[in-house]
Amino acid sequence: MSTPATTPQTDTRGLAAAAGAFFIWGLLPLYLKLLHAVPVLQVTAHRLTWGCLFALGWLALRGELGHVRAALGNPRVLVRLLASATLVGSNWVIYVWGVANDRVIETSLGYFINPLVNVLLGVVLLSERLNRAQWTAVAIAAAGVMYLTWSAGHPPWIALALAITFSLYGFVRKVVQVDSLAGLGSETLLLLPLGLGYLLWCEAAGSGVLAHTNWFTNLLLVLSGPITAVPLVLFAFGARRIPYSTVGLLQYIGPTLQLLLGVFIFHEPFSGPRVIGFALIWSALAIYAIDGVRRSRGNR
Repeated sequence: MSTPATTPQTDTRGLAAAAGAFFIWGLLPLYLKLLHAVPVLQVTAHRLTWGCLFALGWLALRGELGHVRAALGNPRVLVRLLASATLVGSNWVIYVWGVANDRVIETSLGYFINPLVNVLLGVVLLSERLNRAQWTAVAIAAAGVMYLTWSAGHPPWIALALAITFSLYGFVRKVVQVDSLAGLGSETLLLLPLGLGYLLWCEAAGSGVLAHTNWFTNLLLVLSGPITAVPLVLFAFGARRIPYSTVGLLQYIGPTLQLLLGVFIFHEPFSGPRVIGFALIWSALAIYAIDGVRRSRGNR
């Protein structure tokens, strides 16, 4: 007599780590709003500089700095890391600018549509085929974006730019054989001359903020390093230990928290056409998520 199949248990540590990463990303606007007096490019440059120092310090404690040297010493890997560094740096600038200019709801839209942009990249770059549910989700999401464009009189540029840069970043990192922390250390090290050079230029021009303001702002700028690195490491830890479909559902924690912050904490307008556009995109995401769960169960 055959024994019944057992359902694999979810790794609770992996689940907590992945959820923690998305919670940190979802609450990031609260941190950035505290830095409203700091110019956007300086915030990004500090995030880059302190993130690099934090990542390299963490790697040194783990005895893994050799992973960064190996990655940067391989020409093919170096080219791909340059591309991923450019994409993630652009994503950071756009995101910080959006939050600083009271566009938190629009930034959340970018991460809501990100999974569907990933699907389109799979079709365009990897010649993947979509099933009927996936095409339906993409079509409804496109209708939602077009409706938001028509109602506002212009496309949601911030959301589209965030979704495209982050999707391309994820695609490039998928084909680079470097783990999350070493990859972050490599990317930020490649961008460090730009970030540090800009901060030194600001200091020479008399517009630098660090050490020229209150201790709380100085602390926030320094903490931008771990705030950048920790969720990436948590995400990498969790993603390796829980089903991909679970990661796909957890990723909506981030933009949902951002949307709630935009509406209830920062009191950004959210009514009428904006609600309809978001509702269309949420419907698309629901179809996409349900299809992903069903396919995952079928594979098991």
